[in-house]
Amino acid sequence: MEAIGRIIATEKQPSTIEEFTFWTNKNLKLKPFDVIVVEHIQDSKTFGVVEEISHITDSPSALAGFISSDFGDVGSISYTERIGMNYVKCKVVGNDNDIFIPVQEGKKVFLASKEQIEIALGLNNMKNKLPAGYIEMYEGKNLQTLPVFFNSHYLIGPEGAHLNISGISGLASKTSYAMFLLKAIQDVYSKKNDESMAIIMLNVKGTDLLSIDQMNEREDELAAIKPVYETLGLEMTPFKNVTYYYPNSSDFTKYSYDKEQTIKERLEAGNAFQFKYLFESAEDKECLDLLFSNVDDPNETIDSIISTILSQSGMFNGVETWSDFQNALSQQTQSGKGNTQGKEISVLSWRKFYRLFNKAYNKNKEMFTDSLGSGVRLRDKVTNIKKNEVMVIDIAKLDEESQGFVFGDVMRAVYNLKLSSDRPEEDIPDRVIIFIDELNKYASTDIPKSSPILRQLLDITERGRSLGIVLFGAEQFVSDIHKRVKGNCATQAFGRTNVIEITKEDFRFVPSVYKNMLTRLKQGSYIIQNPVFRSMLNIKFPYPIYKYYE
Repeated sequence: MEAIGRIIATEKQPSTIEEFTFWTNKNLKLKPFDVIVVEHIQDSKTFGVVEEISHITDSPSALAGFISSDFGDVGSISYTERIGMNYVKCKVVGNDNDIFIPVQEGKKVFLASKEQIEIALGLNNMKNKLPAGYIEMYEGKNLQTLPVFFNSHYLIGPEGAHLNISGISGLASKTSYAMFLLKAIQDVYSKKNDESMAIIMLNVKGTDLLSIDQMNEREDELAAIKPVYETLGLEMTPFKNVTYYYPNSSDFTKYSYDKEQTIKERLEAGNAFQFKYLFESAEDKECLDLLFSNVDDPNETIDSIISTILSQSGMFNGVETWSDFQNALSQQTQSGKGNTQGKEISVLSWRKFYRLFNKAYNKNKEMFTDSLGSGVRLRDKVTNIKKNEVMVIDIAKLDEESQGFVFGDVMRAVYNLKLSSDRPEEDIPDRVIIFIDELNKYASTDIPKSSPILRQLLDITERGRSLGIVLFGAEQFVSDIHKRVKGNCATQAFGRTNVIEITKEDFRFVPSVYKNMLTRLKQGSYIIQNPVFRSMLNIKFPYPIYKYYE
């Protein structure tokens, strides 16, 4: 391949084992993330990833440029063109003979071939392949397009696990990228005999995830999707084995943005259910603390109240329905009535608890019911999830407290499945992936430390990898997320964000050019980081294969 430039090593800008610079023709099209190859000692080759590109001329100052243009005449034509070149800074990502001394002055620089790009970025000989998207290197006649694969063991375990996706809502396609990966996971693992998975998605916005088993009907998008899916080895089909779960409602749409006719048809077909919570169920009652996840409780007063309730003594003895529980709570808030039960807890604390409970209960009385009827308990369905099955739980129309209640219940149910299930071990999926958008509602830096949902999320991100519980979370700003949650995510995906966000601590080690790129990334493009890759990658991914609404 033809050389594009030579190494520059000066007194003030020496080559190091981590970076080097080279000059190249000012008309050559290069961009950040492109891979180049440098001749090195012992016939080896060093690989670098472009981080920064500058243009230099022999002009001593800005004033010289003004003077040479006939003292500011923009229409003047210079008789002698300035000598100029492009000055490219690269990060070292490897050497084909594992020689890591600095590259030397004057060595030739080349554009990498497809095979060399794969070696440089750690994409060659990838085990346990799982599609991550594709990358485009160089521009014009030198364009190289390569599929990118994760090693699945470093995305969903056992070597590494959890994915965090950040980006401005509506611009960076957080949900679209998460769904692309989940679709790829289902495709790959449905063909495996030695490993299995199941997926639980929580729909938190409109009807985003309520048609994932239906095909995208936009012909132009399908035409663009097909070549990418063929390259990555994915099936041109939407999600399979999907079951939808809606909060119980007599008019079907009180707690869902989905269409009434759609819900009815799914219920009749048996691929959808309405879920309820019963007070008489010990597990549902024990989830009461989840309704108070965002309430600061430094003195653990709420914990004490819930312990009193669960002990079923005094006014709570024999209470088996939500309405009776509401009445018992109401009596507990009365003062001067000879009530001695829970007297170590002040009446004001009981009144605060009653007020907060009422807020959620009165809004969702059809979900918090006294009999199961034709409904189902969500926890029962989660603990019986099958291999390769996808559960979509619709919580978009619930209030924030009830959304947290359902999400926390799902996490606890998955833990019970993995730790104390009566099912034969060989019937339980090896990996259960939980996807939740707007993760900042439950794991932000502002959430009280006593939050049971935050504690559950910390447990999943810190211990879940070994248990086969994987979290895929998305939010607008990664800086908002608790450091132990994002710190335990083996894979980070950064979408388009704003200039304030890139000044935060999370982006300290991201090269400045990459930071600036993050402020103008196009839809369908992400910058990802994974332990297997030797450098951050600017990957692209296709439109959703399933039906979605603008």
